[in-house]
Amino acid sequence: MNPKVSLVIGIVCISFSPIFVKLAEAAPLASGFYRIFIAWLFLAPYCIAGKKLKIGYKDLAVALLGGVVFGADIAVWNISLMKISATISTLIANLAPVWVGLLSFLVLRKKSGALFWTGTWVAIGGMVILVGANNILHLQFNIGLIYALVASLFYAVYIMITKGILQKITTVTFMFYNMLGASAFLLIICGYQHTELLHFPTATWLNLLGMGIVCQLAGWITINYAINHMEATRVSIALLSQTVIAGIWAAFFLHETLELKEIAGSIIVLAGIAVTFLKKKTQVIKV
Repeated sequence: MNPKVSLVIGIVCISFSPIFVKLAEAAPLASGFYRIFIAWLFLAPYCIAGKKLKIGYKDLAVALLGGVVFGADIAVWNISLMKISATISTLIANLAPVWVGLLSFLVLRKKSGALFWTGTWVAIGGMVILVGANNILHLQFNIGLIYALVASLFYAVYIMITKGILQKITTVTFMFYNMLGASAFLLIICGYQHTELLHFPTATWLNLLGMGIVCQLAGWITINYAINHMEATRVSIALLSQTVIAGIWAAFFLHETLELKEIAGSIIVLAGIAVTFLKKKTQVIKV
């Protein structure tokens, strides 16, 4: 498949995720579990039959640990989706690149260029407009925004943990163990929280299937394929379009609308995130 076509397909697939979560009307933890577990069930036979399970111990540990963090990310993001609009929640969850840069600077002492810091401050400015300066001064935040921010932080940690692993193992092998770890983690959490996992109406099961097959399996296989064949920066910037597409789906399927300040803030945040991906032409982009 043409990598660009694969990327477009992947972006459209994952943009449906917040729509399926809201339409499913299941507990956020249950939606998160089935999104990953259903995808794993469909991928497992291919991996087993094709003997795609070979993996080193260190890579296995990274894949499983990454799965746990990814599962936490999906769970927290789903909770956010139940409390704020799909568009805003998806937007805030896409702040992961900013967190990656900040964590790399604070923890790994890696220097971030001027473009990253410019983009970060632009994104922060957009967040101020989005949330409202008065609300920030009085520490009055919608809890859904907090959950979305935490989700973006989890995803940033996931990116840092799994960075470079796809250069050692195949995409499907990584996804098999990664989703296995995420499914096991979410199943344990669901059991601890006594979350309902079985008694759902047909409409809910259909939405859960859509989440697993369309968003998780088809979406991330096609995106990972594009990542392996395209410049990482271009893929990362292109992935931001999922917020716009998700907003269109939300307006169509969920009848959600945004205020003018939310639209303006969202555009500025997206622009800031996009700038953080940019590199000077003299630099080498590492995939």
